[in-house]
Amino acid sequence: MKVPFGRYRTPVRHPPTGRSRDRRAFLLTPRSTAGQVFLLQVVIVVLLVAAAVAAMVLEAARDAVQQARRDSIVAAQSFASAPGMVEALRGPHPTAVLQPRAEEARKKAGVDFLVVMNTQGIRYTYPYPREIGKKFVGTIEPALHGRTVVERAGGPPLPTGDGTAVQAVVPVTDARGTVVGLVSAGITVKNVARLWLPQLPIALGAGAAAVALAGAGTTLVSRRLLRQTRGLAPAELAGMYEHHDAVLHAVREGVLIIDADGRLVLANDEARRLLGLPGDARGSPVRELGLPEQLTRLLTSPEAVTDEVHLAEDRLLAVNKRPTFPDGGRGGSVVTLRDTTELATVSGRAEVARERLKLLYEAGVRIGTTLDVRRTAQELADVAVPQFADVVTVDLLDSVLQGWEPTAEGWRRLRRAAIGGEQEMMPLYPLDEVITFSPDTPQMLALHQGQGVLEADLRQARGWREQDPDRARTALERGVHSLVSVPLRARSVSLGVANFYRTEDSPAFEPEDLSFAEELAARAAVAIDNARRFTREHAMAVTLQRSLLPRGQPEQDALEVAWRYLPAEAGVGGDWFDVIPLPGGRVALVMGDVVGHGLHAAATMGRLRTAVHNFSTLDLPVDEVLGNLDDLVIRMDNEETADDAEALEGAGVTGATCLYAIYEPVTGTCTVARAGHPDPIVVRPDGTVTCPDVPASAPLGLESHPFETAELHLPEGSQLVLYTDGLVGDRTRDLDVGLDALRLALEGAGERTPEETCQAVIEALKPTHPSDDIALLVARTRLFPPSRVAEWDVPPDPAVVPSVRARCREKLREWGLEESEFTTELILSELVTNAIRYGAPPVTVRLLYGRCLICEVSDASSTSPRLRRAATTDEGGRGLFLVAQFAQRWGTRYTPRGKVIWAEQTLHDGASAAPSHTPVDVLLEQFGDPAM
Repeated sequence: MKVPFGRYRTPVRHPPTGRSRDRRAFLLTPRSTAGQVFLLQVVIVVLLVAAAVAAMVLEAARDAVQQARRDSIVAAQSFASAPGMVEALRGPHPTAVLQPRAEEARKKAGVDFLVVMNTQGIRYTYPYPREIGKKFVGTIEPALHGRTVVERAGGPPLPTGDGTAVQAVVPVTDARGTVVGLVSAGITVKNVARLWLPQLPIALGAGAAAVALAGAGTTLVSRRLLRQTRGLAPAELAGMYEHHDAVLHAVREGVLIIDADGRLVLANDEARRLLGLPGDARGSPVRELGLPEQLTRLLTSPEAVTDEVHLAEDRLLAVNKRPTFPDGGRGGSVVTLRDTTELATVSGRAEVARERLKLLYEAGVRIGTTLDVRRTAQELADVAVPQFADVVTVDLLDSVLQGWEPTAEGWRRLRRAAIGGEQEMMPLYPLDEVITFSPDTPQMLALHQGQGVLEADLRQARGWREQDPDRARTALERGVHSLVSVPLRARSVSLGVANFYRTEDSPAFEPEDLSFAEELAARAAVAIDNARRFTREHAMAVTLQRSLLPRGQPEQDALEVAWRYLPAEAGVGGDWFDVIPLPGGRVALVMGDVVGHGLHAAATMGRLRTAVHNFSTLDLPVDEVLGNLDDLVIRMDNEETADDAEALEGAGVTGATCLYAIYEPVTGTCTVARAGHPDPIVVRPDGTVTCPDVPASAPLGLESHPFETAELHLPEGSQLVLYTDGLVGDRTRDLDVGLDALRLALEGAGERTPEETCQAVIEALKPTHPSDDIALLVARTRLFPPSRVAEWDVPPDPAVVPSVRARCREKLREWGLEESEFTTELILSELVTNAIRYGAPPVTVRLLYGRCLICEVSDASSTSPRLRRAATTDEGGRGLFLVAQFAQRWGTRYTPRGKVIWAEQTLHDGASAAPSHTPVDVLLEQFGDPAM
């Protein structure tokens, strides 16, 4: 598009022959635009002249009436006040006296009539004498009361003609103020009109001059327009303009026309919108339009430009520029602008969507890396900052943090579980703070509605501000301005709420941000719920396992014991240990491990521990205990059907390991057997660390061969260290490396107590995140002092029983146990007698004085005595009954060379606790009672 500047360079369009001549000859015909304009101007001038004349007449009439009122009042009042007026009215011939005076005054005052009348309104004077004596036409009542009356009224003929008169009526009063007559003066309307009629020719002449001037001006303008339009008809001009306007303003591209001086000649609507031009920008220099410097330089330069992209405020504009006169000459340029912002916006939205998908992927990778509820909540806060929000807080129900099922009753009291972002930006509730949200807060609304709540402007969020006005005010002052609260829902249950804040220069949240926050929270909620369920199962398993582990050290004299148990982070396993006192002052040590984790492993561990206790009660050798335990594991595996095993994720018992050891404090020997368990470690009193060679057997449940045992001789003060593989092996450390680290930690432990040894080992070997349970048991050996052990052989002759009692009595007196003599002699006498009668030589008696007094009688027979009720006719059968009544405990254990019958008596302050049902004679007499 080319527009000429300064001179016309476009080709001249000549109208058809004769068309222009006719139009010039008849410019003011009614059919031409000029004629129509002229007629319109004539009508306008006529209307203006008529309006002016009407206004002049009205104004002149109004002024004339006002002037007539004044003149009438003055004339009437002047004549009424004339000397001799009162006397003439009271005289016998008022008309004769007043008529000449009235006519003379009328002519001098310039009024149309001057009438004098009495108080009844009868005229005394009038311009026409024939009207004298008649009734006055007008209002006289106010004048009779001393007031002046001015009105318009008709009356008799006057010299100036008939018509409405403006008349004034005034009273004539005597010296006492009494009205003695009336005087009326007036001017007719026709007489008033003479005041404005002289101005009418002037107005009409001005109108005629205006019509002539309009015709001449219209003719001149029409001729100039005809030259400018090159003879185009009005319809052609209108069509051309409409086409130009439609094309210029309807296109989606901005169009600028700039002249050679750098001034803006034309800008269409799109250009004004794109550049933000003011309404009066046309004709202004381009440099004064406030455009960016780079764009201003481009518009004012003479160079042509093609699809050059420039930034104007928040828009990206593709600029094309061409000179108006490409063939040379001084001219301007035409610039087109195309808005590429939408394309950039679409690209930007695609980029935002890509970033959001990337963030969701990152959230799937980073959220839920551990099965810890708090850690998972913190991972959600860390992922969202700063890509999505500036500050993030996560508030969870207490029941969720503890692993229990969430309930709606706990919504109003949430605990702050995680904070992400720049915490100093706003005054946040600290971690672990219990927050009570009011019903109108976005958090509670999100929980009740089950969907996110968007507060684009926190200044308008009344519920958020009323929750804590001081914190809200401080947060707003620090730039916090937008919030999205999203419930953390999993399995249609709300676990808590996540709050996303934006501050300072970050844009306010929009509806699509709310959708993204809900998606992010939904993914995090699943991970939090998984961690919650794991926490619940882990707590239940830990509780179960701790309830099955020893809660305190049993009373015994053989060992000084300490232990540690640490459950795994990923789930409770089946590690267990036990310290079981045995008859004869001996102590059994047990360390076991059930392969697997969870409740099934913990429950299986409890069953195995109970079985070990039962087998230990039978006082079986270590290899037989493991053999019976192996049979039990096999039965337990066989009891589980295929469906049960699948339900338990294949967590069978096969693979359980166990180490069982019995320590004899009299001889200092320790008999050990292990079923797939790691070797024990012995720390000598001098600090030397050794690993005794204990034969390795297969784990429990594999129907292996009989278990082999090893007998260790432990000096007093040695430490026997038992452990599970979780202490020495994990995912990041090889088993041999862990064993070397354990030996290194035990070096020099000879002077430590078992408690100190446990602590040192745990500090040295405990993993940061244990993947398996850790059980550690340290036992330091003791020996029975020889002075508290009495042992002698007994010949197989019942006659030596009294001498055995005598030797026992002497030893008890030596130990200071005189109060236990009778009971001990009775027990020992019965046991020795039974061994001599029913056993096989050699018969040996041993007394042990420790926490309790132990009597042991051994022989070479494997026949075990049993307690029975003797009949009244039986001579014997009451000995073991007496032993059972007087001893705290009694029983039989088998040895490779026979058996040992033992009985324990609890000592209190050096004496055995005597039974409450004494004396013995009374007890023995009960055997003859028929009721028994």
